[in-house]
Amino acid sequence: MSSSAAKGQASANGSGTALPYELPWVEKYRPCVLDDIVGNTDTIERLKVIARDGNCPHIIISGMPGIGKTTSIHCLAHQLLGDAYKEGVLELNASDERGIDVVRNKIKAFAQKKVTLPSGRHKIVILDEADRYSKLRDTEILKRLLEICEMEKVQYNDEGLEALIFTAEGDMRQAINNLQSTWSGFGFVSGDNVFKVCDQPHPITVQAMIRACLKGDIDGAMDRLNELWDQGYSAVDIVVTVFRVVKTFDE
Repeated sequence: MSSSAAKGQASANGSGTALPYELPWVEKYRPCVLDDIVGNTDTIERLKVIARDGNCPHIIISGMPGIGKTTSIHCLAHQLLGDAYKEGVLELNASDERGIDVVRNKIKAFAQKKVTLPSGRHKIVILDEADRYSKLRDTEILKRLLEICEMEKVQYNDEGLEALIFTAEGDMRQAINNLQSTWSGFGFVSGDNVFKVCDQPHPITVQAMIRACLKGDIDGAMDRLNELWDQGYSAVDIVVTVFRVVKTFDE
């Protein structure tokens, strides 16, 4: 029985137990075409024009982690080169491979190598991690998480999805990895389970501390602070979470 079939059967039996996965979901559900990429619509539309016309210029894409920079270029390269992708693409990581030797050796050798490409197409060199993407919106991350939950038969509640979005901070990769880790570890994606996996102070506790401060209940605020401190969170963890909670605090 395949792993997907086994997961479907486990869900049908109502066991709610997450089974081991051979492939990380962040790779399993990585978009293969530009139409599947969420966020940064203007940039993706420009890449679609390049894919359609076949005239690929030099491109620089920068932004925060997990927003689709590398995936966008991979999709573009696949659509431009088709079956010749493996022979026609050289990918280097700028954080690991620096210096003139890379240009002299790897890139030069790749450029001189004879390969058969579609008419009018050229070889592509992808230089990853070479630091105008913006953070993904919460709704965009939520849409992809719901798609994966449906495909993988993941059991969750709304608090769990909200926690995944909160901890991801606009990073799709982080959101999917946290989803898989929570489901694999607990068999149910709830807010508490997500924060246990991510090892971050729970926003509800932080909100209670802020409310106590607003009411002038200093002892109550200190109790909540000591609760987080006793759970092993550092001052930096607590302060960072306080700032993030305050940004969306309604009271």
